[in-house]
Amino acid sequence: MTKIKLCGLSRKEDIKAANALAPDFIGFVFAEKSKRRVTHIEAVELKAELKPEIKAVGVFVNADINEVSSLLNLGVIDIAQLHGDEDDEYINKLKLVTDRPIIKAFTVKSTADVLNAEKSSADCVLLDAGKGDGKSFDWSLIQGISRPYFLAGGLDTDNAVRAVRELRPYAVDVSSGIETDGVKDRNKMAEFVSAVRKEGNL
Repeated sequence: MTKIKLCGLSRKEDIKAANALAPDFIGFVFAEKSKRRVTHIEAVELKAELKPEIKAVGVFVNADINEVSSLLNLGVIDIAQLHGDEDDEYINKLKLVTDRPIIKAFTVKSTADVLNAEKSSADCVLLDAGKGDGKSFDWSLIQGISRPYFLAGGLDTDNAVRAVRELRPYAVDVSSGIETDGVKDRNKMAEFVSAVRKEGNL
């Protein structure tokens, strides 16, 4: 079954809603310029409220390796998701100081981007439209990818169901698609999780 990641959670009520829905993953965004950014202290407080079976993913953009590894090794996050210019050298250095999983995000605009994702030394890859503007990319570009991947970029309840049906990704990753006026919406979160699970069971 396709797994579910609800990203950009930043309030205790977001965590409460996630605990009730039990997605496989939630995301804390540490990127400086993100409107969904949480501080390290806020992440510690939110993680303490999160059910242990739900994995917390930390989203970073060109962060210092020590920052990422510290949050991983302290258990503030369970997985690191790299959304900047981090290359295999960065990933391999990070692997030397932590044994936690690493996801590398790739902006998909051409088949070359997909080939780069295929070759990444990260434990898993995330395929995205890149801008964080709620728009999806051309899914036909990834029809032939052979490794498991998180699908992101403009997902909402409707197109995530289509993605699961057509692509069978390892996981779907949603953020703005479960928001109302820039804030996580408990009803939209529930609709998304229910729809994806229903399609995944068919």
